[in-house]
Amino acid sequence: MGNPAGWPTVSYHVAVLMGGWANERPVSLMSGEGVAKALEARGHRVTRIDMDRTVAARIAEAAPDVVFNALHGVPGEDGTVQGMLDLMGVPYTHSGLATSVIAIDKELTKNALVPHGVPMPGGRIVDSAGLHDKDPLARPYVLKPVNEGSSVGVAIVTETSNYGNPIRRDAAGPWQEFAQLLAEPYIRGRELTVAVLDEADGPRALAVTELVPKSGFYDFDAKYTEGMTEHVCPAQLPPRIEELCKGYAVQAHTLLGCRGCSRTDFRWDDEQGEAGLFVLETNTQPGMTPLSLVPEQAKYCGMSYEDLVEALVAEALSRGAKYG
Repeated sequence: MGNPAGWPTVSYHVAVLMGGWANERPVSLMSGEGVAKALEARGHRVTRIDMDRTVAARIAEAAPDVVFNALHGVPGEDGTVQGMLDLMGVPYTHSGLATSVIAIDKELTKNALVPHGVPMPGGRIVDSAGLHDKDPLARPYVLKPVNEGSSVGVAIVTETSNYGNPIRRDAAGPWQEFAQLLAEPYIRGRELTVAVLDEADGPRALAVTELVPKSGFYDFDAKYTEGMTEHVCPAQLPPRIEELCKGYAVQAHTLLGCRGCSRTDFRWDDEQGEAGLFVLETNTQPGMTPLSLVPEQAKYCGMSYEDLVEALVAEALSRGAKYG
């Protein structure tokens, strides 16, 4: 047997790890259930595990051949679960401990990518309490948690925003929830994303998708509420911009040490040409829901959802357990 990614496939016992207690729990449950059904449809034995504090004992009891990590956010995406599975000697999908620690932290990601020529917005870490005294950057600017995904807690501060100037202490925003935030200049323009899949002969950028929210920006609700965002795949871009997006996505995947698949997000100011293209972040645990971008790009490239899931499992098994 085989699949379009070139990995051999046979029947396995797969524990699908999902849920957890992060902000992205509902998305993870959708991803995990989709993965589980796809594996069962292909004849694999599946054990569903909703992440809780007894997860290590439950995985040990299930004794799977491999764990499909369908968690999003902390602790499934930040290296915690990866370290646990390494110690248990259980193979798992997606990136390992060190990559997960770096990629979920936006400042560490910049430190890893920018010196190698990957363009990312400037900015700095700020104390949330100080935002009520003065702006850390000229408006408009973006405030985001340092280590959250799916645009959780992102605020765009403009001259006309209702946050106040300076930001009012009673204004709702990420400064109410996080002690520190990353402040970056706001980049006008288009929201783009590229999925990268590890194949038997190396990583491949699948496509470029443009994300066009029906209103506002591409936040958590826009990502996961059907009908709120139009996905244009493939994006209608100049060939050079498409080439750069795919190249930077593979470069980020490789430099960070991503495994299985990743998704790199961009902003492109089309009035600035190549100089207006910036990488925002690389996601090591992209969603696998019906609205998710990696399955959509895989489908565009001729790979079914079931093929994609099997390819990720086969890639994980090809690496085996880190310890064992």
